[in-house]
Amino acid sequence: MASDFAKRLAKLAEREYDNYSRLHETTATMQRRIKWYWSSIGMRFPGVSTPWSAVFVSANVKKTGATASEFKFAAAHAKFVHATIRNAISGTGVFRAFPVSEYAPKVGDIIQNNRNGNAFDYRYAKSHDSYASHSAIVVEEGSDGSGRYVRTVGGNEGDRVGDRVVRLTNTGLIGQPSSAPRYYICVVQNLK
Repeated sequence: MASDFAKRLAKLAEREYDNYSRLHETTATMQRRIKWYWSSIGMRFPGVSTPWSAVFVSANVKKTGATASEFKFAAAHAKFVHATIRNAISGTGVFRAFPVSEYAPKVGDIIQNNRNGNAFDYRYAKSHDSYASHSAIVVEEGSDGSGRYVRTVGGNEGDRVGDRVVRLTNTGLIGQPSSAPRYYICVVQNLK
C-alpha cells in the first residue's frame, strides 16, 4: 500500500502530465516550467537543450515534501540513484533502490532505465554516480489484456512531460523487454 507521500507524489506527477504533456520544450510556457524545475532544486537553468528529466523527478519529489537529507536532488539520475542504492545497502533512508529482479514497483516509486543503447545494471549503478540514464515516477498500477503494468510519468520524454507503460511479470516485477534485456536498471522504493 502506497503511503500518503507516495500517493501525493504520483498525483503531482500526473498533474504535471495533464498540464504539460501537449507542450514541446521549446514553447514559452514549457520553458518557464522547465526553468521552475531547475530553480526549485536550487540549480541554475541552463536552457532546454540540457536534459531536464532528472530535475523533473527531483523537483516533484521536493515539492511533495522530501528534504535534501532524504533525497539527493540532482540534474542527473545516476546521482540520486547512487545515493538510494547506498541507502538500501545500509538499510537507512526513506528512498532505497533495488534491482528490478528483486523489488516490484509501487505507486510513488521511481523506475530507472538505460538510454542511448547503454546496458548498465544495478551493479554498475552501485559503484558509479555518473552515466547516462533516465527515470520516471510510478503514477498507476493496473492490469489489462496484456497483463500487469505500471504507468510512469517523466520529464524530457520526447521533449515533453510524457508517460509510458512498463510491463510487469505475474509476480509484479519489471519484465525486461526481449529487444533490450538490460533496459531497466532499478526501482527506487519510496518509504516516505
